[in-house]
Amino acid sequence: MNDQSIQKRVMPDVETLRRDARKHIEEGAVTPTYVGNREEVVKLLNEALATELICVLRYRHDYFMARGIKAKVAAEEFLEHSIAEQGHADQIAERIVQLGGEPDMDPATLKNRAHAEYRPSTKLKDMLKENLIAERIAIDSYRAMIEYIGQDDHTTRRMLEGILAVEEEHADDLSDLMADLS
Repeated sequence: MNDQSIQKRVMPDVETLRRDARKHIEEGAVTPTYVGNREEVVKLLNEALATELICVLRYRHDYFMARGIKAKVAAEEFLEHSIAEQGHADQIAERIVQLGGEPDMDPATLKNRAHAEYRPSTKLKDMLKENLIAERIAIDSYRAMIEYIGQDDHTTRRMLEGILAVEEEHADDLSDLMADLS
């Protein structure tokens, strides 16, 4: 088999690529070969966005409210996680727009759409516990989204896998901090 016949099996010819790229250009990054259910993916991403924004707010609250002997270390971790969660929210919002959707950041409905809860506390141990619970919820949520998307949307899948890896690190960090308090 020569190189030309291999390329034809893997890639459409250049003229087809060029012709198809000119169709529906108003859809931006979403080309005719996108096979995912865009409406459902955008809905899932908006739930993930709400979850990340709730986590940003909870971590920021805990950063400012952390008190006690080990509070400085925990507060630094809360701030670091808050910044990471905001980065995740930004990535997700950008992907929603790429898919032709609109990021839903409406504060009036944020809490109801988020998978994690906003449960602030004034006790360091409770802060760690609630944040760890939220991370565990995020981990399972992202795994389910990745499973749903499968091979239909490689870009969204890779983004979610990257976020999942960070959420797992956050859970591990919080678990270590909780063990230090015991």
